[in-house]
Amino acid sequence: MHDMIIREAACSDAAAIRSIYAPYVESTVITFEYQVPSVEEFCRRIAHTKERYPYFVAEQEGRILGYAYAGPFVGRPAYDWSAELSIYVDRTLRKKGVGKQLYHALLEALRKMGILDVYACIGYPEQPDEYLDFNSAQFHAHLGFEPVGIFKDCGYKFNRWYHMIWMGKNLAPHGKDQPAIRPYPEVRGEK
Repeated sequence: MHDMIIREAACSDAAAIRSIYAPYVESTVITFEYQVPSVEEFCRRIAHTKERYPYFVAEQEGRILGYAYAGPFVGRPAYDWSAELSIYVDRTLRKKGVGKQLYHALLEALRKMGILDVYACIGYPEQPDEYLDFNSAQFHAHLGFEPVGIFKDCGYKFNRWYHMIWMGKNLAPHGKDQPAIRPYPEVRGEK
């Protein structure tokens, strides 16, 4: 997509981000959330994420096309060198390169922080149905992620049980005396 820019998300993007996310909640198992969060909740989530991790939007001519962000993996200090990723693209724009560009920007920002491994938690059907297919797993595999685990029948939505898989990707070598990661605001030069 030409003229598309990747930039940091702001609270002012919350309504557009919510409108992208809402169809995923309401008619898919790509997210296991049941209720679409409010604009205020999205603003809170953006601010909370940006305290330590990057949160990006793809924008073209003032329109938000998708968003991607990172967060802690598990949340204990020993896991600081790993991050969990999430990405959502306007469903009318899937397979047009928006997600790939968002992830490239996100992975580069995480490398600069010192993150070594990234993981994605992905809803996974036994067989594709009207709520979930294999597209997310295929997207991640195309970007070099590999399956690292499966939880069978762990998510219940639309009166059906779904699997959840984890896919992971290594970004940098693991060292014996690994330096601490730097929060994303510090990487950008903010204190």
